[in-house]
Amino acid sequence: MNNLLKYIVTRALLTIPMLFILLSLVFVVLRVMPGDPVSAMLGAHAPPEVIAEKQEALGLNKPLILQYFDYIGQIAHLDLGESMVFKEDVIVPIKEKLPATIELTVFGMILTLAIGIPLGAFAASRRKTPLDFGIRLYGNIVYCIPVYWMGLILQLVFGIALNWLPIAGRTGSRVFTSDFALTNFYVIDTIIAQDWSSLGDVLIHLLLPALTLGITLSGVFLRLTRANMLDTLKSDYVLAARARGIPERSVVFRHALKNAFIPVLTMLGLQFATLLAGAILTESTFSWPGIGRLLLERIYLRDYPVIQGVIVVYALLVSGISLIVDIVYAFVDPRVKY
Repeated sequence: MNNLLKYIVTRALLTIPMLFILLSLVFVVLRVMPGDPVSAMLGAHAPPEVIAEKQEALGLNKPLILQYFDYIGQIAHLDLGESMVFKEDVIVPIKEKLPATIELTVFGMILTLAIGIPLGAFAASRRKTPLDFGIRLYGNIVYCIPVYWMGLILQLVFGIALNWLPIAGRTGSRVFTSDFALTNFYVIDTIIAQDWSSLGDVLIHLLLPALTLGITLSGVFLRLTRANMLDTLKSDYVLAARARGIPERSVVFRHALKNAFIPVLTMLGLQFATLLAGAILTESTFSWPGIGRLLLERIYLRDYPVIQGVIVVYALLVSGISLIVDIVYAFVDPRVKY
């Protein structure tokens, strides 16, 4: 346990230099990009003296090195700064939009695992059959499909052609979020408020964007599960289970899959970052009011503090999830020693 504690502390401390490097890269990239945030705010025809005055007020007339140290100092004091465009604390829009992204990402991951792991296990149990070939072909295809294209296809099929599901937003026009909005996690809030009709509406709106992420990433877990299942099915304990007459379905899904899941667990932390990146495109496709859409909007406006604040939150989320997955992995697999 002491070794595990040391590992947790070490991983947490390694997050600090990672954030420092990431912030430095974002700072440089934003300032070498074409365009001027002041011109974007005031318009292209603003008088030069007004632009200069605004640049001085925002500190953009300082040398880049001074701007950099000012921002790093703010982050060190847990201050993400103030929006250049809307004159509000950066944390305000992030707190408002982040729950929507987390909700979408969590449900997307649930669907990813629900699709990829059973298909991978089933393909391994039917190795070298047409069914195995078809499942592997599905995995290769969805792995290559861009997430925004998948979202558009699902919108066209289920939203427009069949008219089964909504194609935009978190709720319908008849749902008043003020009646249950407590944490901004609408699924949790509607359950707390016991507003079951609103819960159904929230889940229906969540289905298509979450399914988009789930299908797109399911190919990764499908192939990983299949590869590990093929090795596990050759193990002695699996042969012994078959010799005792245990049904093949139980051998595959109750015995082999449990041990083949350990490498899949490691992949969860790595794929969480991919899922967040995919959520940015998915939120744009489905007009989902999350932090990814906020990031794109502020990139267009050159709102440096908000962009950098969102990147910090993304980095903390990915680091936190990766750390949690590693800790769970250490408990699941007793062979792991830190």
